[in-house]
Amino acid sequence: MSFFSEFKEFAVKGNVIDLAVGVIIGGAFGKIVDSLVGDVIMPVVSKIFGGLDFSNYFIPLAGQTATTLADAKKQGAVLAYGSFITVSLNFMILAFVIFLMIKQINRLKREPEAAPAAPAEPAPTPEDIQLLREIRDSLRR
Repeated sequence: MSFFSEFKEFAVKGNVIDLAVGVIIGGAFGKIVDSLVGDVIMPVVSKIFGGLDFSNYFIPLAGQTATTLADAKKQGAVLAYGSFITVSLNFMILAFVIFLMIKQINRLKREPEAAPAAPAEPAPTPEDIQLLREIRDSLRR
């Protein structure tokens, strides 16, 4: 089998296509979460904590005197721990949303528990057992 035919067979398998779709949707979903954190959650957190803006928290490593992260990066190396906090918050929100989605999918997949079966009517007693019972009862008398 040639290399290209083997690659074609691999590429058109359903799992590879599903994975590609998942990666594309995941990338788009990541942008939505970034926007949610950056444009909705962080301004609220900033307002609650008195103007707290994580994006401009940094430690200059090259003696910069800039007051914003963008200006400090232009002047040299910085340790941008505020960006790390924001990305970590993005991850936590994304992980929580995915957890909720998986939990709902598993709940929908779970088959409903079968209702307990109604007690069945007792099967008729076989003739030999019935005959043995009659013999036992007559012996008792």
